[in-house]
Amino acid sequence: MSEPMYDAVIIGGGPAGLSAALVLGRARKQVVVIDEGRPRNKVTRETHGFLTRDGISPSEFRRIAKEQISVYPSVRFVEDTAAAVTGVDGDFQITTGQGTIYRSKKLLFAVGKKDSPLDINGLADVYGKSAFVCPYCDGWELRDQPLVVISNGAGAFHFAKLIAGWSERYTICTNGPDEWTEEQREELKQHNIPVFNAPIESIESSGGMVEQVVLEDGTRIPCTGIFFAPKLVSGSDLPASIGCEFNEAGSIVVDAYGKTSVPGVYSAGDAATEMYQAIAAASSGSIAAAGLNGELLAERWNRRI
Repeated sequence: MSEPMYDAVIIGGGPAGLSAALVLGRARKQVVVIDEGRPRNKVTRETHGFLTRDGISPSEFRRIAKEQISVYPSVRFVEDTAAAVTGVDGDFQITTGQGTIYRSKKLLFAVGKKDSPLDINGLADVYGKSAFVCPYCDGWELRDQPLVVISNGAGAFHFAKLIAGWSERYTICTNGPDEWTEEQREELKQHNIPVFNAPIESIESSGGMVEQVVLEDGTRIPCTGIFFAPKLVSGSDLPASIGCEFNEAGSIVVDAYGKTSVPGVYSAGDAATEMYQAIAAASSGSIAAAGLNGELLAERWNRRI
């Protein structure tokens, strides 16, 4: 094959993929980062909880990261979609949507997760503006405000305890039967947390700012913010296509250094965890890159014996 052989191809250019690219670039590895430029957090105005970058927009975060990584000439960025992956450890072939083939010794999936279609009328209008999924990321901006938590089952019970750290003025809408135990219902009642099980008819808003949640039984719940439990799936079918193992939450199973069940394949960021924070993704990208680089160096060392 005439294509050059890279040390690694990183699929995904979010915080995890960019962090991995920085580490590998500084390690003098030849790297290609393939990213289609459609991140999950594009709906949000600001990224929070990232030390030295608190409040930065996702697009500006990426711009600065690429600018800093460009100092390392062995890293190349490609705006394209990774469409297929074949090969084995030492010689993977990645074919893009535009038909380009890249060969690499190792592969790192930083593909994140993506939202299933938002099936509540009006939720898409407020998502990323006044409706969010992570209180650690966006709870401060909604502190002490009247909130609605849209969740069900064990997730809703966990949310109820979590949201209280930012506001005690919140209502739970389960959007159907609550799926709780009697003990859980009693505990929520003891904490005076309003709960509505009626299905949600719509979310009314203006300019992306939620005003009230309307239930099918006619109940109207005024609020200025929403937290909801998203339905997530893998950001790409490629990890599954080459045999990566997944857990029940839909995350790629990795070891402490980001190595998957497939030899030569690593993963980092939201694709491999349920801790959906930018700084956590960047950290895991750095760790996975170190693991990948260590494997490359060990193979090189052993070849010289």
